[in-house]
Amino acid sequence: MKSTLRRGAVTLCMALFFGAALAQEPGDLPPVTPPGQHSDVILPSGKSQRDEILKAEHEENVKDATRLADLAAELKEALDREDRFVFSLTTVKKTEEIEKLAKKIRSRMRHD
Repeated sequence: MKSTLRRGAVTLCMALFFGAALAQEPGDLPPVTPPGQHSDVILPSGKSQRDEILKAEHEENVKDATRLADLAAELKEALDREDRFVFSLTTVKKTEEIEKLAKKIRSRMRHD
C-alpha cells in the first residue's frame, strides 16, 4: 500500500515538473487554433481572405438563386402547356438543372 502511494506521489511530482517545464517555453509551440476555426490570412490589399471568399460565394449564390427562380418559372409554364401524361425532354432537363443548381448552392452554404 505504501509503495503504491509512493509511486503515485512520484508520478504526480514528475507530471507537475514536466508540466511546469513545458509551460515555461510557450514560444517553441505553434499556436493552437480551436477545431472548426481557421486562421485568417490577410491579402496584399489588406482585406481578409476569408471575408473575400465568403463575399464571392454569396455573389455566386445570389446569381445561382436567380437562375434557379427563372428555371422554376420556366418549368411551371412548360408543365401548364404540356399534356398531363407526356413531358418533353427539355422539361426533364430543366428539372435536372434545377436539382444541380440547388445542390451547388447548398454545398456552398455548407462549405463542403
